[in-house]
Amino acid sequence: MRNECIRCSRERSEYFRIEADHGADIYLKTMGRVVGVFATEFGTLNQIVHMVAFEDLADRAVRRATLRANPEWEAYARQVRPMIVAQENRLLMPASFSPLR
Repeated sequence: MRNECIRCSRERSEYFRIEADHGADIYLKTMGRVVGVFATEFGTLNQIVHMVAFEDLADRAVRRATLRANPEWEAYARQVRPMIVAQENRLLMPASFSPLR
């Protein structure tokens, strides 16, 4: 899970517009099992959350490297980077009974 904190809530619609127009197709094709992309409404505000299910850390590393090697992705990233003030990655391990494994 990756949380990206953007500068202010009014940038959320611009961030999502740019992602929809320039980044989403590349992200969805490259990253595999994308669980979802969300924005916080309560709690810590101005957060964009990307959740992806990987087979293992090697799968994640290959997919991230493929993404970064794509010039179209880098062009997209250059547009949204100025909006992001912090990023945090979390590795979530599913419980044995979790429907998402």
